[in-house]
Amino acid sequence: MKMSTTVRAMQYGQHAITGVLIIVGAVRALVDGAEPILVGTVSICFLGWYVIGSYALPRMASHRLSVGWLLGLAALWLGLSAVSAEFIWLAFPLWLLAGHLMRLRPAILFSIAVFAVVVLAPLLHTAALSYAVVIGPLVGGVFAFGISRGYLQLLTDARERQQLIASLLQAQDDMAALQEELGQSQRESGAIEERTRLSRDIHDTIAQGLSAVVLITRAGTGKTFEDATTALTHIETIALDNLVDVRRIVKALSPAELQQGALASALRRMMDRLTAETGIRTEFHADDSATSLPSTVEIALLRTAQSALSNVRLHAHARHVVMTLDESEDTARLDIVDDGRGFNIHTWTDAAEPTASGYGLHSMRARLRELGGGLDIESSESDGTALSAYVPLSSPRQREGEPR
Repeated sequence: MKMSTTVRAMQYGQHAITGVLIIVGAVRALVDGAEPILVGTVSICFLGWYVIGSYALPRMASHRLSVGWLLGLAALWLGLSAVSAEFIWLAFPLWLLAGHLMRLRPAILFSIAVFAVVVLAPLLHTAALSYAVVIGPLVGGVFAFGISRGYLQLLTDARERQQLIASLLQAQDDMAALQEELGQSQRESGAIEERTRLSRDIHDTIAQGLSAVVLITRAGTGKTFEDATTALTHIETIALDNLVDVRRIVKALSPAELQQGALASALRRMMDRLTAETGIRTEFHADDSATSLPSTVEIALLRTAQSALSNVRLHAHARHVVMTLDESEDTARLDIVDDGRGFNIHTWTDAAEPTASGYGLHSMRARLRELGGGLDIESSESDGTALSAYVPLSSPRQREGEPR
């Protein structure tokens, strides 16, 4: 923005100098007795050609067209200089434009030719030549040419800076997408490994025990009372052993974070880790009177917090995150609020298919709905995001699979 303002100010300055020099030259030419109609006609032609070129130059994709416009402007300037020597000072805009529109060597040759006209025009009109007429334009021409080359360098630097910023933003987006893809791949790989391990455990323990129960039941059918009693004893022993295996498998399925303590402690450790790794300021609030939640609820809220903090880390560019865990009589609620850049909630809601960056939100909501809960989202661009996950504690879905 600062560079754009500087370039625009230089352009306006050049236009102002050109306009002032045309007016001053025309007035002085009339005072010296030049033909008014001729002065007015040539001045208007020069000014019109300059205005047309100034408007069209930013849209000229061809270098040759820009140089052709400058040569036409120089030809009109020669006509003005032939009418009156007072118009030689319009050489300054020509030097500025030459340094900007031409390559270095042609620009130098063009500037020397302009300087030669500036020196010869007074000699042709007054048959007199002074050091001031030579030294003044020489110093001014070098200064104007240097300014124009600096202006060209400013434009080049601005374009390179914009390209660099665009490349950095694209690289940042690509890195975020790659991290999201890598995280998704790791989650899928972990899920496959977990399913493989779980199927092996079930096959080696519960399935074998049930097979043994079936065989004992068949063997005991039609036998004496003593044989049936023995079979039932064996069945009870197998069932108790399988119950132990079921509890072990269910415990192994619980997140590692919850094995180190209650949900509130796990969430507090997650927030502390986010601050340590990213520098984002975090706050965590929990109801001290909260009781132990069902494991299904704890797992759902923990996974929601993990996904939400992952979004904060990858996409939000937040400086402050607040997490609140609250439990009422019949509902457990987890609120997460950040001051990041947010997103258009309507675009996310209306999307037919979840995008890579929006998949986590859909996954959170689906997980909570399986327990009878839900996910409320409030967000707007550059105004942060607020998530509120809630799960009813009276839902029978939370009691399914609870080992006793």
